[in-house]
Amino acid sequence: MTTDLADGVERSLDPRYIELQQQVGWITAGVLALVAAVGLVVLLMVWDAGFPVFLLVAAGVVIAVAALTWFFQRWPAIDYRYARYRVDQAGLEIRGGVYFRHVINVPRSRVQHTDVSQGPLERRFGLATLAIHTAGTEHARVELSGLPHEVAVAIRDHLLPRDLVDAI
Repeated sequence: MTTDLADGVERSLDPRYIELQQQVGWITAGVLALVAAVGLVVLLMVWDAGFPVFLLVAAGVVIAVAALTWFFQRWPAIDYRYARYRVDQAGLEIRGGVYFRHVINVPRSRVQHTDVSQGPLERRFGLATLAIHTAGTEHARVELSGLPHEVAVAIRDHLLPRDLVDAI
């Protein structure tokens, strides 16, 4: 798989990454809603501005939480369209950003070590995050999330120095 992967072709992240990010959005929205509800209850108990003003503030909070929830569900698909990576013999290139685009190049010669990790939700979707630690200060740790686990492992193995691969 490593030789097929290091062909210099620009690839998209796994489409399951959209659903993963949407589930993270639901969790975040739930926590925000809970915090907002507790805050509104505390505000009702201590604020002496009157019930109509409280209802107006509560409506604003509900609208804000609903808008954020909508954003958390829509944004992953938009962000996914612009996230790309490319692996070749020289290293790894990561592209992303909807409004502010960025390109990160990680030459193999700068790679210190790599990690492949999976959180509980990533494991559920069969995805992983590849973390690359490089020599230098800026972007000394570069992460690429939304990869199938086996692809993340293949990229990790490809980025290892050749003498380490031969020793293994």
